[in-house]
Amino acid sequence: MDIGTNIRAIRKRKNITIARICEDTGLSQGFMSQVETNKTSPSIATLENIAGALGVPLAYLLLKKEERMRIVRQGERKITTSGPERLKVEHLGAAKSMRMMLVELPPGGSTGEEPRAHEGEEVHLVVRGRIYAEQGEDAAEFGEGDSFSWNACVPHLVRNIGEDTAVVLIAVYTETEQAETRYDR
Repeated sequence: MDIGTNIRAIRKRKNITIARICEDTGLSQGFMSQVETNKTSPSIATLENIAGALGVPLAYLLLKKEERMRIVRQGERKITTSGPERLKVEHLGAAKSMRMMLVELPPGGSTGEEPRAHEGEEVHLVVRGRIYAEQGEDAAEFGEGDSFSWNACVPHLVRNIGEDTAVVLIAVYTETEQAETRYDR
């Protein structure tokens, strides 16, 4: 872990001196210097004091870089196509076993000819248009603002039944980090 580097970065970003941290925590400047250069590993109680002096939650100091907030600006989204109809998929963000995407379905477009299953759970929000969704024996039509969810291990499909392009916001959770859904293809 790179806790010391995290502490130093937060301290510098907040314009807090080592002397101020030491004053607030009762730690020596030498010890704090060793912490920030990752030459010593402080106890959880000490980290809690340092976190308090920095004004951040203890858990934030323990996060790895890849676990911190990731930002995807609108113009920087990864865009792929999916299925034989080449549905446009904008990847909004991901965290370990969860990801979100916007899927555009042209009029009559669908996620496939036949319902298919894959690992995970999905939540869908119809942002624009009208869609038909089917999972097993369940089927319904949805309009803007409607949402639905399902366990993706049961064969399912989504089809645009409107006259305009439909846009669906989809959040997918999988037990494994690299599980693939039909939107990743």
